[in-house]
Amino acid sequence: MNTPRIALVTGANQGLGRALAEGLAARLAPADLVLLTGRSERRVTDAAREVSGLAATRSRVEGWVLDVTDTDAMARLADELRTRYGGVDAVISNAVARLLPHESQTERADEFIDVSNTATHAILRSFGPVLRPGGRLLVVASSLGTLGHLDPRLHHLFDGASLDQVEYAVESWRNAVHNRTAAEAGWPTWLNVPSKVAQVAAVRAVAAERRTHDLATGTLVAAVCPGMVDTATSRPWFSDYSRAQSPAQAAEAVLDLVFAEHVDPSLYGELVRFGKPLPWHGGTPPAEQETLLKP
Repeated sequence: MNTPRIALVTGANQGLGRALAEGLAARLAPADLVLLTGRSERRVTDAAREVSGLAATRSRVEGWVLDVTDTDAMARLADELRTRYGGVDAVISNAVARLLPHESQTERADEFIDVSNTATHAILRSFGPVLRPGGRLLVVASSLGTLGHLDPRLHHLFDGASLDQVEYAVESWRNAVHNRTAAEAGWPTWLNVPSKVAQVAAVRAVAAERRTHDLATGTLVAAVCPGMVDTATSRPWFSDYSRAQSPAQAAEAVLDLVFAEHVDPSLYGELVRFGKPLPWHGGTPPAEQETLLKP
């Protein structure tokens, strides 16, 4: 008898996260389980019930309340999954703090960094050890996550860094934002750029330590770029949505990585967009107004 597979998605109440949970539930087997997580108990409960009732759904779906900024809660959930199921087979880190163009980047910095970066670090630390052989641990980032999008003065903070060093760099950036010294140090005003670079750097750090064992067992750790997606979070930042994907469309390439029969070594530890790795050192620091128009 095959062991049921366990999949977990953060930020799964709506948008891309919801589409990823739906796609997992449609592709997994009846004995398998999708854990649809989010901060709001009502929204989690409603979303899990709705996904369970879809005609395409095959697997079991459970809603679990999880605040990704609560690192202790993340560790407890990982331990519970290890105890109850022996581990987890797929983890997709997707939670993001919604930030609107008219809002102060400085005033929202803590929430944004906690949801995007502190949570990414906690997911890698908590769920990496309980990821079963052949599993997938994917962090949703964006094309802005390549190193070249940062000022060259900042590259040494992330290039070849350990996870501890990435965490230190993120906190140094946070402090610079609060002290209003970020610009003179080379940090871009838009939080999304250093946040995404740090997410990818964190994935690369963990993957560098696990690579040999993971590739031998068909396990994938990577960051993923879903491209431009029409969601409530992203829509305010773009003037032209003619090339945008629906959440369901954007989820397909990510799900293909989850269900791929074999792991492509060229994708391991990289930022993957539509099945291809993006060069880590690629990209150039864009002008602020140009940055706002990139997926």
